[in-house]
Amino acid sequence: MARQKEDIAAIARELVDDARNGIFRPVYLLMGDEPFYPELVCQAIIDNCVDEFGKDFNETICYGADVTGEQVVTAARRFPMMADRQLVVVKEAQMMKSLEDIAIYCNEPLDSTVLVLMLHKASTDKRKALYKGVQKIGVVLDSPALRDYEVPRWIESYYREKGLSIDAEAAALLAESVGTDLSTIAAETEKMLKNLPEGAKSVSTADIEKNVGISRQFSIFELTKELSYRNSPKALKIAAHLGNAARFNMPQAVSALYMHFNRILRYGALLARAAAPSAEDKSAALAGVNPYFYREYDTAVRNYPLPRAQAVMSLLCEYDYLGKGGDGGAATPAELMTELTAKILNT
Repeated sequence: MARQKEDIAAIARELVDDARNGIFRPVYLLMGDEPFYPELVCQAIIDNCVDEFGKDFNETICYGADVTGEQVVTAARRFPMMADRQLVVVKEAQMMKSLEDIAIYCNEPLDSTVLVLMLHKASTDKRKALYKGVQKIGVVLDSPALRDYEVPRWIESYYREKGLSIDAEAAALLAESVGTDLSTIAAETEKMLKNLPEGAKSVSTADIEKNVGISRQFSIFELTKELSYRNSPKALKIAAHLGNAARFNMPQAVSALYMHFNRILRYGALLARAAAPSAEDKSAALAGVNPYFYREYDTAVRNYPLPRAQAVMSLLCEYDYLGKGGDGGAATPAELMTELTAKILNT
């Protein structure tokens, strides 16, 4: 039961629901670069597989660095004590030197054992026996990391599951503040929900600013917007503020700008081919952009026609190098960020 990236949230929900309803598979292989869903499923199994009275006898939770494949197989082949099933969980299974040795268990799993192998930010070799064996008899949950541009839409989907709506700007602001770590996004969301008025059904940028601790006014999200509109005073003010922030990271800022101008370049190339592109072509050119922001890109391609957008891309490559210490220059991050912004505005 390996699932593709687009199904990962749905299959994780299905596995969590099954666990709550007492439905379990013989073996679970939970892995991938994004640990949010593997941990969610693993915890649901731990919470529901063995009742509280039987955990001392019928629940074994260990860590990969502390066990061998043979020891895990031996534990899995034990019979439960005065219960219908036992649970064996190996966390951080990627630390095991003999993980593949567990493959032999997949040939004859016990109906009374639920075995969970959870790899943290790692995966097994899909060509080897363990992966193939678990695929045949159990569940493989392979959770890939999200790209930066995919996070805002994930946030919107996550909020819908909680019965909330979040506007596109608020989702983009939260993504910028927290990054691509879904567990951190979930934790920040839980903290924020406690501070929202009772019965609140929507989340705004003001809620994010107030409860997550980021100012939309001085964010990379706002900088890209002001650059799109070529609003020099505001863009330069934001750039200086960002560069002086304690947690400012020049390579990350350049990466965000690169993604933004790459979209402008792709969209401009599309419009050069077709003055009135189809909705599908426009969506492909602006991959990862909420339609709410399309109007901004309509302005951006006018302000940065293809030659100008290409020049900006070259600038960003140069400042990525400088921001990582290239040329050994003495410029501060704030100076580099302000200088880069000025050059973009003057292309």
